[in-house]
This record gives sequence, structure tokens and C-alpha cells, in this order.
Amino acid sequence: MTAAVLVTRPGEHRLIARADEVPGVGQALVRVHSNGICQSDADLLRGLRPQGLVRYPVIPGHEWSGTVEQVGEGVPSDLLGRKVVGESIRGCRLCEPCHVDRGTLCERGYEEVGFTQPGGMADTLVAPAHSLHVLPDDADLAAAALLEPAALAAAAVLTAKADPDESVAVLGDGVLGLLITQFLAAGGVGRVTVVGSRAERSDVARAFGATAYAPFGEPLPGPCDVAIHTVDARVTSPQMLSVLRGGGRLICTSTSPGAGPLDVFTLVRRQLTVQPVLGAPSRAWSLAVRAFVAGTLDTRTLITHTFPLDAYGQALDLMATPGHPGVGKVLLSPGA
Repeated sequence: MTAAVLVTRPGEHRLIARADEVPGVGQALVRVHSNGICQSDADLLRGLRPQGLVRYPVIPGHEWSGTVEQVGEGVPSDLLGRKVVGESIRGCRLCEPCHVDRGTLCERGYEEVGFTQPGGMADTLVAPAHSLHVLPDDADLAAAALLEPAALAAAAVLTAKADPDESVAVLGDGVLGLLITQFLAAGGVGRVTVVGSRAERSDVARAFGATAYAPFGEPLPGPCDVAIHTVDARVTSPQMLSVLRGGGRLICTSTSPGAGPLDVFTLVRRQLTVQPVLGAPSRAWSLAVRAFVAGTLDTRTLITHTFPLDAYGQALDLMATPGHPGVGKVLLSPGA
């Protein structure tokens, strides 16, 4: 028997025991080492996840890392014992969007680990072998649990296509915003302003490559070519468009409830472009994994707390408190 967290319906969760899983054709059984908690997990438990992006009851957890323990038919045996992370979006791999690495637009519908399919807040997880990214034997699996948000960060930066001479505002000083900052700096973007609500994040942001830090609502050093939005729109909506110069680009990554629709008149009059990013395509995952393995992406610094599976509620409460000082990425670890 193995243990898992189960969210039965909004507001209710419990720790369950379940029969040992067996990988099927093309699948691998992963012994979970760590699983990160993010705002979307809080939305899941509170019933705030947008319609169509959740299916109860569900084992949560989409930011996981672990070690392959068994493989099913058709999976190479040399995957056994390897450290891995896995892509969270489960496209059909048959439709046109999936064939062009846009599985988040799969024509057969949205499926994601931890929201519509069993996730990583459990002792074990069964995953399609094709979704796995293999890590070196000496990889830090706790730090690797942040590769899912790192892949989303990479996807946002790839979408933004910021040139080195452009100015970028990262709206949000949480884990995602700080990962995006690292990718922008690595890409040679010379002017990156992180906008946030926690002054203690200023030093971390600068260490990761930001050239400036500004509290929400305060003026930035100047108008920006690109704004990358990473947090609850109820906090940032007044600045989402105002920080941009004419012709600027807004990249939206958050599915948390917002403050209302964007002003279409402003978009047209100022010729602004809005591009959403939901999930990460395989190329973004590959970029994040390569940066992690090369040591150019620091995720370990962002981890502040680790809890066992049976402390899921406590861990979620800690992570979900807005602006809580000293709280970065919170992990659940089945072995803790």
C-alpha cells in the first residue's frame, strides 16, 4: 500500500492508503521524492480553479521529482533507477496542436497531472515515459521539483522574445517571477525590473539578474517594452498595461481570479499585444532542464520549507498566505 493526498471536493482533503500502482504499456512508475506547492494548488483546494481545469476527486501535485522504480511494456529498461521530472500537461499526441508542441491546446481537451489526473502528492506516480526528462545521477531532487515552474518561466520568456536592448517588467516577486528573472538575465536582457510586495525579495531578485526592484503601485524606472504577469491579477491589474510603452507586449501566466477584463480601448489605442501562457511546451521543459543541469538555473535558493504528506493542509496554509515573510517554495516530501 502507498499513501496519497486526496482532494475530494473544494475545501475537503484527506490522506488515503491505496493499492500499489503498476505501470501500463508505455508508462513508468516513479517513486516521488518531492512535490512543490503553488497558488494553483490553493485554488484547487478552495474551489477557485477555473471550470474545465479541474476534476474532483483528485490527487494534487504537478511540480514533482523522483526516481523511476518500474517500467511498463515498451519502455526501455535503462530508465530504471534514473532520476526524473515530468511534463504536467497530458496532450493526446495525435492532434495538430500536439504535433506542433502545443499540447496545452490539445483538441481532445485539457488534461493535467494534479488537476484532472493523479498527481505527485503521493508516494508514487505513474507517468507516460515520453513525458519524462532524465536528470544526472547526482541531481538534487528537492531542487528539481521546481523544474515545472521553471519550464513555465522558460515558456513565458520564449513567448516574450525580449531583445537585449529592451526593458522588461516582471510583475510578481514570487517563485515564478524570480525564475523568469533568471532566464531573462541569462538571455542577455539588460534591463529587468521586478515588481513585488516583499522588500526582502529585492536582494534575491538582484542576485538573479534584476537591475531594479519596485513595490506594487510605485513608479518604475521607465516604461517597459515587455511586462510578464505572474500573480493574482487583483493585485497587479492597475499596472499590467500602465507599465508598457506604446506597442508593448503583455505576457500573462496566471490563472488566478482577476479584477476584470482588460480595457480593449487601451489595447487598441496603444497598440499593445497580449499573449497568454498556460503550461509549458516540451521545448520550454528542455530549456529549463538544460539550464538546471548546467548549473545556470538556481532553484535551491527558493526552497524555504519542507513538509511530510500528512502535513498537506499546514503546508498549503503557509504557502497560500499572501506576502508571508520568509516563505518561498514549499515542498511536500513523502519521505520527510
